[in-house]
Amino acid sequence: MVGLLGKKLGQTRVFDEAGNVTPVTAILAGPNYVLQVKTVEKDGYNAVQLGFDEQKPQRLTKPLLGHIKKWNGTPVRRIREFRDFSLEVKPGDKVGPALFEPGDYVDAIGYTKGRGFQGVVKRWNFGGGTGSHGTKGWHRRPGAIGQRLTPGTVRKGIKMPGHMGQVRRTVQNLEVVKVIEEENLLLVKGAVPGAVGDYVVIREAKKIPKAAAKAKREALRKEAEEKAAARKKGR
Repeated sequence: MVGLLGKKLGQTRVFDEAGNVTPVTAILAGPNYVLQVKTVEKDGYNAVQLGFDEQKPQRLTKPLLGHIKKWNGTPVRRIREFRDFSLEVKPGDKVGPALFEPGDYVDAIGYTKGRGFQGVVKRWNFGGGTGSHGTKGWHRRPGAIGQRLTPGTVRKGIKMPGHMGQVRRTVQNLEVVKVIEEENLLLVKGAVPGAVGDYVVIREAKKIPKAAAKAKREALRKEAEEKAAARKKGR
């Protein structure tokens, strides 16, 4: 399984040759620096440690800077470890969006936008109280939360007002629409959690069979070749 650290740049859309529009999310997915390669013999498991978004050395903590210097790495803002990395790499290498091809499926992991303290109507879609018949000040309140005399307590986990957003979420099976390697851009179909500028993790999809993804890539490649041949013939 392969993966990358990236940064969400925003949403846009792309057109194919037939004029069909596809909504996509643009992700800056490189360069990722290989900081450390872990092995079963030495560390007990196989993994690759990637760093993303260069940073000034003086802005890093001493332990982190020492770890990076130990492997002759580049000072970075974010570090992420990917287990069972299927690509053969070594410390000092750079990887980018070229790990993926159009037609591949990926999972996007990030933190949702923070919404601050919210009531039950916005946070949990409660209906609220009635708007008439003597209702005063109860239009957006949750109502009763206990069980009267038996058991006379508030159950654990009941939906209440509180902090909304800023939770880790994974959006699965997003299709890679376009890879712009020279600009380290990855365009994926659909929405990615987080606000513009937030860091995200892009990994190979876990629930899409590799055979299906490969067939999708081959179909797209064949279609592109046929269109190129048709254009050449038309000239």
